[in-house]
Amino acid sequence: MQIIKKIDGLRSIVREWRRAGLTIGLVPTMGYLHEGHKSLIERAVRENDKVVVSDFVNPTQFAPNEDFESYPRDIDADARLCEGAGASLIFNPEPDEMYDNALTFVDMRKLTEVLCGKTRPIHFSGVCTVVSKLFNIVTPDRAYFGQKDAQQLCVIRKMVKDLNFGIEIVGCPIIRESDGLAKSSRNTYLNPSERQAALCLSRSLEIGKRLLADGEKNIGVIIAAIAAEIEKEPLAKIDYVEIADWNTLEPLETARAPLLCAIAVYIGKTRLIDNFIVE
Repeated sequence: MQIIKKIDGLRSIVREWRRAGLTIGLVPTMGYLHEGHKSLIERAVRENDKVVVSDFVNPTQFAPNEDFESYPRDIDADARLCEGAGASLIFNPEPDEMYDNALTFVDMRKLTEVLCGKTRPIHFSGVCTVVSKLFNIVTPDRAYFGQKDAQQLCVIRKMVKDLNFGIEIVGCPIIRESDGLAKSSRNTYLNPSERQAALCLSRSLEIGKRLLADGEKNIGVIIAAIAAEIEKEPLAKIDYVEIADWNTLEPLETARAPLLCAIAVYIGKTRLIDNFIVE
């Protein structure tokens, strides 16, 4: 598996692909890849002639008290997964390559001020900036993002529309462990008891889904039921449980599609997110 470290080197390869009339898919990741990432890569391979996987732990989306230094990294394992999934190459730059005394950043209002944005105020500026840079470097026809990071998916779609990138954003389903836990690189932080405790996230969302399927329209009732299930777990601490319009991320009082039900929960010191969408 070819690993490219320099922007100029990647651009040279992309120019050759473009001259040959090939379509390009991009799968942006922070590395430490798992089956969820693999599903994105495999879909990109099906829908494009060439696929670039970015493997970059982006420092600008981490606050000083967050886990940038400890975020798991394993480029060798990532390369094996990418090769098995059919990716064309990995773009694995160093931070200095992506941010050379940078003074320009991409920001967004409203969509980034709710849900995860309440407690991670710089996060989405970092996400929008690095994804914009990747779009400019790779010039993909399509880019692939997982639904587990639902707010990120919503933000990226809006950014692409607002800034006229002309790239198709493809959202892909959450991939879960056999017991329901959404796959995440941060799951590696969990010890065995925390790993078991983390199942309260998917259990609580199933309760929300059932209430909606049974016709419950009162958002307060649904949120209370989800929170009550999480609060049964002693190791869990709720960051938020919210139900919002899927397009605007504005909170709903009465259930109506399309809606996003999103939760963020600390299991010990590890913050996990999960969600479901009703289209």
